[in-house]
Amino acid sequence: MGTDHEESVLHELLAGNERHADGLPEDHFAAVQDGQEPEVVSICCSDSRVPQVGMWDADEPGTVFTPSNIGNQVWDEIDGETVVNGGLLYPIHHAGTETVAVVGHTGCGAVTAAYGVATGSDRPGPQGVDKWVDLLVPVVEDAIESGTIDTDADDETVINRLVEYNVDRQIEFLRDAEDVPANVDVYGFVYDFQGVYDDEYGRAYLVNLNGETDPDRIADRLPEAYEPAVRRLRS
Repeated sequence: MGTDHEESVLHELLAGNERHADGLPEDHFAAVQDGQEPEVVSICCSDSRVPQVGMWDADEPGTVFTPSNIGNQVWDEIDGETVVNGGLLYPIHHAGTETVAVVGHTGCGAVTAAYGVATGSDRPGPQGVDKWVDLLVPVVEDAIESGTIDTDADDETVINRLVEYNVDRQIEFLRDAEDVPANVDVYGFVYDFQGVYDDEYGRAYLVNLNGETDPDRIADRLPEAYEPAVRRLRS
């Protein structure tokens, strides 16, 4: 028999899945039984506070391909070479997906850890965590060395501006990657559950549109109704 905690969590999972399955229409998966053609691959931080599918209100199966990792990183390292993350690349090459959403979030722990390493703190460990933090450290170092980030600001401001900077760098990498076709659109968002951008919690703020980071220029390319969702914390 497991511990009381183990059994409690397991029971919650089983009960939750039962409610999920019981609540689905009989034909819920009918259109995707033989394959998938998701319109977007949304790569988010794996933080439990960032609901991958829920933030897009995408309840239908086959709509959003949802890889995630520590720090919403679009890259990986294989044999010393930085390559496009396979979870992101798969739907582009095998399911016809032509849109990528890179989603950071306010108060990101991975960015915080990378900032700590870049400014002299120990790596958080264990090794499987360190790998992903280490991949973010050069991003943070570039932001500091270029003067893009004012390190004299309070910690919350520094981290959230680094979150934006990280989204920009991830998009820059994707747009330059040979494995990503030129016709693939890449959008950058910051999911705000802390009221950093405004007092509307749960909004994914559009901070980058195919490499464009100027909020006014981005807003000019969107219907007026979506202008409140276009924000940046830095110039």
